Amino acid sequence: MKNYYQKEIETASREEILAIQNEKIVKQVRYVYDNVAYYRNLMDEKGVKPEDIHGVDDIKKLPFLSKEDLRIAYPYGLLGTDLKNCVRIQSTSGTTGRRVVAFYTQKDIDMWEECCARAIVAAGGTNEDVVQVCYGYGLFTGGPGLNGGSHKVGCLTLPMSSGNTDRQIQFMMDLNATILCCTPSYAAFIGESLAERGYKPEDNKLKAGIFGAEPWTEEMRRSIEKSLGIKAYDIYGLTETSGPGVAFECEEQTGMHINEDHFYAEIIDPKTGEVLPDGSKGELVFTSLDKEGFPLLRYRTKDICILSRKKCSCGRTHVKMTKPMGRSDDMMIIRGVNVFPSQIEAVLLKEGYTPNYQIVVDRANNTDTFDVYVEFSPEQFSDRIADIQAREKDLNAAMRSMLGIGPKIHLVPPKSIARSEGKAVRVIDKRKLHDNV
Repeated sequence: MKNYYQKEIETASREEILAIQNEKIVKQVRYVYDNVAYYRNLMDEKGVKPEDIHGVDDIKKLPFLSKEDLRIAYPYGLLGTDLKNCVRIQSTSGTTGRRVVAFYTQKDIDMWEECCARAIVAAGGTNEDVVQVCYGYGLFTGGPGLNGGSHKVGCLTLPMSSGNTDRQIQFMMDLNATILCCTPSYAAFIGESLAERGYKPEDNKLKAGIFGAEPWTEEMRRSIEKSLGIKAYDIYGLTETSGPGVAFECEEQTGMHINEDHFYAEIIDPKTGEVLPDGSKGELVFTSLDKEGFPLLRYRTKDICILSRKKCSCGRTHVKMTKPMGRSDDMMIIRGVNVFPSQIEAVLLKEGYTPNYQIVVDRANNTDTFDVYVEFSPEQFSDRIADIQAREKDLNAAMRSMLGIGPKIHLVPPKSIARSEGKAVRVIDKRKLHDNV
């Protein structure tokens, strides 16, 4: 039996979805033009008026918004309603520059929580489940979003927030948590911590995990599933559009269904801005179709992915996006070669290493240096120099095959790379420090 939180809309025909989108975009463009002076000015500069938008086919006439626009407009420049109508803010977890602050009316929160509820039900959640939310609470959207979605479904919700792994494990085991929600790196750490305490995967009651907020590979998914004895589901979102729940995986796990009744997705060429056809790899752009507090039109996410409308066995009809294949802004160019952290992680997991690693890029004598620090698993660890050097040489060759360049590999003892209880810090690019001197 297939489960849906809102079956009528989740399984609507393509014609019905398009009709909803066409109606909403006309209203939303008018709403934004009338209420958001910053975007109205962008439209006026481009010579576009609300009456030029008759449906989603006309979205390409509208100007883009970028994170830079959000920083310029901070804090109230993109607010879509009177502040008295807003009941909450959320903010990005970024640590550089001005934060992005998003405003929510109660209607916005209800919509967002419904999207998260769809994700929980797609992962097999019902009102009989115990959902342990280990995403950060407060300004970060992860905790509040999944917390609200869990309430909508009627689950018993454990609002743990991130950190304090001993307490996480105590509550998980004592209260028989069945669904775990956190970043994939923290899920891997919990699995590692359970094993250290002598627990086997079958000792917990978990059946599913809903993981997002940072890039992770298929190899990491399998590793987490094995360590926790669960099925691991991907969830996607960003503060700028609401938070987690913009898209989510179903049991087929061949991409994440975008909640198209609330978000319109495009794929563009990141260099030219040209809209690309379905099936093309490019930058993901989102338009919020009915947000009131922070109604962004054509927001450039920087995430690189592909959209697919291939029929899904779960019965859901909303378009799917692939797991982001990297970000146009976190892609590293090292000695002229494009390198994504996800590529490095894929190689490590394929070669049997843990997902605990760190990339350090620097510059010496006008040449990029490229070092990757990788932990041995306890089973792999050796203190014989010859064994370590042989493994480093093999891993360098595997990296060179994937990337086109070979980093200097440093195999380090287990537990020597700092663990993260939120988003893992994978890349340290010291070149920027030199460039800013």
